[in-house]
Amino acid sequence: MTDTTPESAVNARCRDGVFQLRRPGTEWLSTGWNGGRRRADCAYNISVPEGWERTDLDRYVGERLERAGFADRDGPVLLTGVDVADARGARCEPVTAYATAGVSNPAALPMDPAGGSLPGTDASATEPPTGTVNLLVYTTRGLADGALSNVLAVAAEAKATTLLAETGFPGTTTDAVIVGHDPTGPTATFSGSGTAVGAATRACVRDAVRASLRAHYDDNENDVPDSVDDAKYGVSTDVRADPIRPRLEETTDR
Repeated sequence: MTDTTPESAVNARCRDGVFQLRRPGTEWLSTGWNGGRRRADCAYNISVPEGWERTDLDRYVGERLERAGFADRDGPVLLTGVDVADARGARCEPVTAYATAGVSNPAALPMDPAGGSLPGTDASATEPPTGTVNLLVYTTRGLADGALSNVLAVAAEAKATTLLAETGFPGTTTDAVIVGHDPTGPTATFSGSGTAVGAATRACVRDAVRASLRAHYDDNENDVPDSVDDAKYGVSTDVRADPIRPRLEETTDR
């Protein structure tokens, strides 16, 4: 799959199980492995094989990028159990988004939890990643620091809304997002849902996730699990949190 766009936008391509989103000079913010903020020309989404058990992620990622011919193009990386051939994108100026979507490891959040306990680890609930909904989002706007962080939140909200409508689950146990912007582009101070960037992000994520779900399930004759119990991997957050409220203090004249 190759998507050639104007130089002011992004170029997307898949090779040997590696999805590359390229736009020189981009600042990225990633929630994935070795995430955070960084400047790089590319961002990646890499398919891992079934039964994958590597823990030396830095070395593994380097091997996969080299094998795919991308070793000279460093950038943030997401890992997925979904074939990146099922990646699908959507564009709504000034935003482009790509998604890979599989829900073999759904994460349910019941509103009336039965009660339970927290997981006994801070590691991913299903390692290696078995399904995963990964998003790569780029905007040609130059975003303020808070606006870049907020685009990530807007994308995650749109992903959850779309997945609930399409699958009944708000996400999986291993979802991750990378967002990027052009620091030299027209400045945008805000990126909420009422802004051009935020609204475009919502539309792109919705349509990219829906298209990738169709590619992964309908085109391959796979089935979306009906429940966590029907899924090969999955969790339900049944633990209850204790309600708290802040201390109310009276103001005093000074």
